[in-house]
Amino acid sequence: MGFFEAIILGLVQGLTEFLPVSSSAHLRILGEFLPHAGDPGATFTAITQLGTETAVILYFWRDIVRIVKAWAGSLIGRVARRNEDARMGWLIILGSLPIIILGLLFQKEIETTLRSLWIVAGTLIGFGILLGIADIVGRKTKNLNQITVGRGIIFGLAQALALIPGVSRSGGTITAGLFMGFSRTAAARYSFLLAIPAVFGSGLYQLAKSFKEPSVFGPFETLTATVVAFFMGLAIIAFLMNWLGKHSFMPFVIYRIVLGMALVALLLTGVLQPY
Repeated sequence: MGFFEAIILGLVQGLTEFLPVSSSAHLRILGEFLPHAGDPGATFTAITQLGTETAVILYFWRDIVRIVKAWAGSLIGRVARRNEDARMGWLIILGSLPIIILGLLFQKEIETTLRSLWIVAGTLIGFGILLGIADIVGRKTKNLNQITVGRGIIFGLAQALALIPGVSRSGGTITAGLFMGFSRTAAARYSFLLAIPAVFGSGLYQLAKSFKEPSVFGPFETLTATVVAFFMGLAIIAFLMNWLGKHSFMPFVIYRIVLGMALVALLLTGVLQPY
């Protein structure tokens, strides 16, 4: 694939990574309509996510530094482990374990079988409906101080579902948070922070692999897409955090269902093939 295709995919990655609509699904679908029609691949997707997660670090820099300092201090006894920021550090580590373990166990399936467009269509629709239900029935009263170990594990398991294209990393964790009674902004904020270790781990792992295995994109195109994704992602984080204070997730729910149904129609008519 070429330079301009990489730019387009980078823009889409940055645009959709933090919205509960699944960036991996969008890259998977869009790749079929570009001049060199095909799946951009799990490796390309994981590496470009390094750009969007760098945007998270920049946006939440003060929070991250505070959490890391408190967590490190709790290791040597200078900060109490009950300290709010120290607890957040431990909860992020705990919540990251499911996606790391499952990602390693099912790596082959994630890179092959689970990238079927039939699966993408099903998860777009199914998890879109779940997000809608959670947004309606969730009490939205809890804040980040009320995340317990048990709730942290549930958040982590929800994030791990995003290994399946179409689920959405932010969508999965936000849906779980809403069902547990967390506010929209609290669920989204924790979703962003929780994603940092997992996404950087996956991206760096795939980056190392890309030096030994052939990829759809060359190094220059992949780097370009990653940089583009960073700048677009930074703008989207600011937009979403402002949006959630005033609006519901319903526009994203409707979008997911419509996109999933359109994908089903394209598959049934033979316009697109599952793999």
